[in-house]
Amino acid sequence: MRTWLDRLYEAAGWLAALFMIGTLVFVLLGIFGRLFGFHVRGTDAYAGYCMAACGFLALAYTLRRNEHIRVTLLLSHVPPAARKALEVWCHVLAVALAGILAFYCVRLAWQSHTFNDISTGNDATPLWIPQLAMAFGTVILCIAFVDAFVAVLRDGHKQEAADEPARIE
Repeated sequence: MRTWLDRLYEAAGWLAALFMIGTLVFVLLGIFGRLFGFHVRGTDAYAGYCMAACGFLALAYTLRRNEHIRVTLLLSHVPPAARKALEVWCHVLAVALAGILAFYCVRLAWQSHTFNDISTGNDATPLWIPQLAMAFGTVILCIAFVDAFVAVLRDGHKQEAADEPARIE
């Protein structure tokens, strides 16, 4: 299970990187279009879609690598029993919030598909297509938070990335 989850987070990170490259391509296409007198419809919208996909798909990968900002000032000054209780409480809250976010993002993409919702820009893209990346990213983030929560219950501390020690912010 650990290998499968790590591959899922890694794949999401690679997809985020590809969408970041897509953002660059669409921005450059828009710039060169203005410089050389041609116009490609929707480059601004597609750059925005790629940027959103990059941000949402990178969430779980970033969480797994302990790159999210954590305020550890309180945790470092409480006894170990209270520290575990605070970690459990924070992870329960994180799982709940990530679950709610994932539910509504999936629902938004589904409703956009059902209602044939399209972009109001000149690209007229069906909105469920770019919303899929947001939905997948939040579902993977929820899975990552459940994974971290199980690690806290099992080990008593946040699960560390296998190849990198935790940093204290």
